[in-house]
Amino acid sequence: MKTRKRKRGSSKRRPHSSFRTGFIIALIVLIPVSYGIYLYCQQERLSQERNRQTTELQPTDSYKEKEQAISLPLPKQDKSVSTANKTINSDKEKISTKDLEIPHLPHNIQAQLIKHTGYTVSYNKHLRIPNWVSYELTRQEAKGKEKRGDQFISDPQVQGTIATNSDYKRSGYDKGHMAPAGDMKWSETAMKESFYFSNICPQHPQLNRRGWKELEEEIREWVEADSAIIVICGPIVSKNPKTIGKNKVVIPKQFFKVLLSPYTQPMKAIGFLFNNQMAVEPLSTYAVTVDSIEQLTGIDFFAPLPDNIEKRIESDNNYRRWIH
Repeated sequence: MKTRKRKRGSSKRRPHSSFRTGFIIALIVLIPVSYGIYLYCQQERLSQERNRQTTELQPTDSYKEKEQAISLPLPKQDKSVSTANKTINSDKEKISTKDLEIPHLPHNIQAQLIKHTGYTVSYNKHLRIPNWVSYELTRQEAKGKEKRGDQFISDPQVQGTIATNSDYKRSGYDKGHMAPAGDMKWSETAMKESFYFSNICPQHPQLNRRGWKELEEEIREWVEADSAIIVICGPIVSKNPKTIGKNKVVIPKQFFKVLLSPYTQPMKAIGFLFNNQMAVEPLSTYAVTVDSIEQLTGIDFFAPLPDNIEKRIESDNNYRRWIH
């Protein structure tokens, strides 16, 4: 009987042992197969995500085809030579980048157009501040080494009253550059002229030294990738503005900055809008469409561009397009 029990016991263990062996073999096979399927699914998901992001950031094929036909040649580094040569080749006409720098003001706004070495200003003698200031900053100019000036002076070309240092003294406002001194380091003359009061507005200290300054620094970074950027900026004045100083220099309610990158494929533009107060939020917070700034100011930007291009770029406020 004992012998029979051992045999029965032995016969019971054999199926259990075979099952366990088979299970281990199946497990060994399934683990790498399952992991391979997991990796494949992950790769497909990442690929779809990249394709989605690319689609979001790129215009339609029809826009790309049209814009390639009118894009500009890369800018020459010598501004005195290159100004007349940089044009957009359009089916209808040739568009100069200098034309793109000059926006169209409403007819009821007083303006004196003044061209300096590094920027152009539309000066308003009634407000004692500019309507707008514009310039093109190239990659080479952004690398200038000229030392920063420190003397704010009257613009000798201004016709009419202009601000003085005494107007800003104990006013609580900074002398805020429109065309920043940091963008004029490529020329001693351009640096000096950036301190003309025709280029200056009363600006809240924590705007001038924070958000406004941060945007100026970012633009110099973006120029490195985009070859050149056209900058147009200025104040927005309320109906009954306050003033500072004996000369009654108007205090703006807001400030705008409009950017155009004309040498990229395709062209792109964006606007920034700041209240004249502390600005410490991320720059993306202040990004707006060029269209919205046109509605606030009545100024028409980049009018020489073909209508379909102007319409697309001026309705875009995608800050991510500018981050490289």
